[in-house]
Amino acid sequence: MALWQGISRRKPSGGRLRPAHKKRKFEIGREPHLPTIGEEKRKSVRIRGGQTRIRILQASVAYVTDPKTNKTVKAEIKTVTDNPANPNFIRRNIITKGAIVVTSKGKARVTSRPGQDGTISAVLVE
Repeated sequence: MALWQGISRRKPSGGRLRPAHKKRKFEIGREPHLPTIGEEKRKSVRIRGGQTRIRILQASVAYVTDPKTNKTVKAEIKTVTDNPANPNFIRRNIITKGAIVVTSKGKARVTSRPGQDGTISAVLVE
């Protein structure tokens, strides 16, 4: 079932809003992709305007930046230790923006949006 992201048919006060038009195709959304740790899997999605967006379904590496030296290296992701978006994401090893992951270079905070950007970028945490 599609997600509809149009204007509600109710006002904030609870009164009825009479819409100017029916539902439109550009108002539909998509189910969120929750990237996990595993063998690299990506999905290409067509977006409005004919462009494409890459979504990560599974990833095993992250591009980790060291803030002291300002150098970026490719590091293997081992596990997720903290995720402020949802505590259940830690158990399921779901990577979202703001998640703390353990990499081969140390703990890092994810700064990209993997389900939308198609890459996992992170910054080392002290």
